[in-house]
Amino acid sequence: FEDLIKKDKYQVFVFCCPAFIPFNYFRHPWFVLNKKGETHIFEIGDIKLGSSYLHKDTRPLFRGIEYTRFIKNLYSKAELIGYMEGEENSVAQKAINLIENTETNYPFCNKYSLLGPNSNTYAQWVLNKFPEFKIELSNRFIGKDFNV
Repeated sequence: FEDLIKKDKYQVFVFCCPAFIPFNYFRHPWFVLNKKGETHIFEIGDIKLGSSYLHKDTRPLFRGIEYTRFIKNLYSKAELIGYMEGEENSVAQKAINLIENTETNYPFCNKYSLLGPNSNTYAQWVLNKFPEFKIELSNRFIGKDFNV
């Protein structure tokens, strides 16, 4: 996926991978942001980091989460489900600004539950704000419909 990064563009990529075993039928999404070559990963995780469930740059951009909590260094494969890109003042740049300000804008940063709010609730919240993504999360994204 590294070849998709354009150092002269604003880009937002939406990735997913299977959730960890035994829930691997379900999906876990995350966002990769590219601000003209400066890249970051944003996601909501099930482990609280400080005062929030927001995870920023806690793993490589294009690597899925661990298959299981019991076997370390075994990761699921990332799948690109959509992206947008643009120039200065584009929808892509506006989406980056929203995602970068998740801690102040997202209403469930300090709350996490298997059925929602969770990573899928967060992804759907962002996608609802930017229909230009044209991404519809399937029913495998449990929690996507939690009060978004």
